[in-house]
Amino acid sequence: MLDTTIDAQVTQFLDAFGEALAAKDIARATEMFEEDGYWRDLVTFTWNLKTMEGREEIADMLTHQLEATEPSGWQLAEGEPPTEEGGVVTAWISFETAVARGYGLVRLRNGKIWTLLTTMAELKGHEEPKGLARPLGAKHGAGKNRTTWLEEREREEADLGYGTQPYVVIVGGGQGGIGLGARLRQLGIPTIILERNDRPGDSWRKRYKSLCLHDPVWYDHLPYLKFPDTWPVFSPKDKIGDWLEMYTKVMELNYWTRSTAKSASYDAESGSWTVAVDRDGEEVILKPKHLVMATGMSGKPRMPEFPGMERFKGDQHHSSAHPGPDAYRGKKCVIVGSNNSAHDIAAALWEHDADVTMVQRSSTHIVRSDTLMEIGLGALYSEEAVASGVTTEKADLIFASLPYAILHEFQIPAYAEMKKRDADFYAGLEKAGFWLDWGDDDSGLFMKYLRRGSGYYIDIGASQLIIDGEIKLKRGQVTEVDETGVILDDGTHLDADLIVYATGYNSMNGWVADLIGQDVADKVGKVWGLGSDTTKDPGPWVGEQRNMWKPTQQDALWFHGGNLHQSRHYSQFLALQLKARMEGIDTPVYGVPETHHLS
Repeated sequence: MLDTTIDAQVTQFLDAFGEALAAKDIARATEMFEEDGYWRDLVTFTWNLKTMEGREEIADMLTHQLEATEPSGWQLAEGEPPTEEGGVVTAWISFETAVARGYGLVRLRNGKIWTLLTTMAELKGHEEPKGLARPLGAKHGAGKNRTTWLEEREREEADLGYGTQPYVVIVGGGQGGIGLGARLRQLGIPTIILERNDRPGDSWRKRYKSLCLHDPVWYDHLPYLKFPDTWPVFSPKDKIGDWLEMYTKVMELNYWTRSTAKSASYDAESGSWTVAVDRDGEEVILKPKHLVMATGMSGKPRMPEFPGMERFKGDQHHSSAHPGPDAYRGKKCVIVGSNNSAHDIAAALWEHDADVTMVQRSSTHIVRSDTLMEIGLGALYSEEAVASGVTTEKADLIFASLPYAILHEFQIPAYAEMKKRDADFYAGLEKAGFWLDWGDDDSGLFMKYLRRGSGYYIDIGASQLIIDGEIKLKRGQVTEVDETGVILDDGTHLDADLIVYATGYNSMNGWVADLIGQDVADKVGKVWGLGSDTTKDPGPWVGEQRNMWKPTQQDALWFHGGNLHQSRHYSQFLALQLKARMEGIDTPVYGVPETHHLS
């Protein structure tokens, strides 16, 4: 680049990039990327969530998509001066396509694009009614037989699903379904959220009593309505439940409680679903155009089948059904598993004077909460980040701008620093016999989460109980359960009044098998994971979360969820994909991966 100001350098580069795209000169545009450059697109070019890795993949995408996309107006984002550090220029950018306005982040290195993030911000002519365009609300003037806001809401609630069909049905009313429902509401998409529980937030309230979010508040905001500045850093489950219940009301969501989807089938000719719903004992048939599975990031609880389980005379259940510690004071409790739920439940039982033994069957990654907050999340999600101008929305985009193919390279040094800082803590765990790991490539917690969704614990106190011997630890495999406890592969018998199976969850497409059929579950295949060919994340590489927030191999079937951060961030892009289809906008999808794994 010329030796001018950074602003001028980036502007000049964007002008040239825009000119190449406008001229449909794919070779010239592709040459503006490094050989191993990355382009991550969230909907704008691909109508998909897709990362192109290297010039060949970028050229292929442009060959298929550029004609229809018609990008223009590439420029520095208003009020966002570019920065330079370590030879890398980072710049926030804005642009347009034929149907949308886009926003993104580019990193330039050696005068070429190293990473490019392009995201759809809004559809032209279908913007959310916010800011200067917010609705008036009050109806000034006079008129006979005018209806109030309440009367209109009651009429809508009574009609939708009966007189008028929803365009979207969301199965699952936890934070994922609620957040997506709010996005769809603001875009004017008629939506019904189905929740089997009695109240919004019950999926949190019904979990074990000590459950608390391990992620900090800045990471966990819902769309549109952020937690107050006085909200605690780590939210107790019942407080989250109350917040979700409040949110469904103030965001005016059509939220059906005590409602269970019993079956669903898709008619390709009409392009619609038939969904049979048990709504508080009444069967209702819904005919949406799109069906969203918003059941979290996991499927059914993975309950092991150990020989002799039927003979056990005490209580035994999966961690998802654990009622809390109150009934087990003075009892012998065995927890099979060593991840987040196992530690949380073990600590709560110990606090209630139970005799607790954790059975560790495989290695676990542990990171202390305070250390993770400071080293892992502090630059993006913290009070200090907010004070320096890094809003939650900006943090989401910064994180999204790092392609998954190289994300581990940024994570490895961070976790190496955590290991060094807390060396005494880890030495204590190993002395206690705990089997530690740092991920297959030492990239730590978040890569484990993205790749497999398991295998870690964010320590908020249980680890010290293990170090001190207050929670007993046994390493090994369970070979049998008898009338009085658990037998391990070394012959050890662990007496138990309670066995908790903290053994994780299966893939989300298990819910699809139950609701729609095994054939459709197999058609879409495994949900979650990157194809990294690491433990529990089999290849081939797909470069994005399998099937999440984007088109699948089954028409009009979508998956939504993840943690609160992902549910918030990606709900924007799923909502825009659905809005475009409702409005009849052409959505030529590029790069839906083949199905390689069934579950």
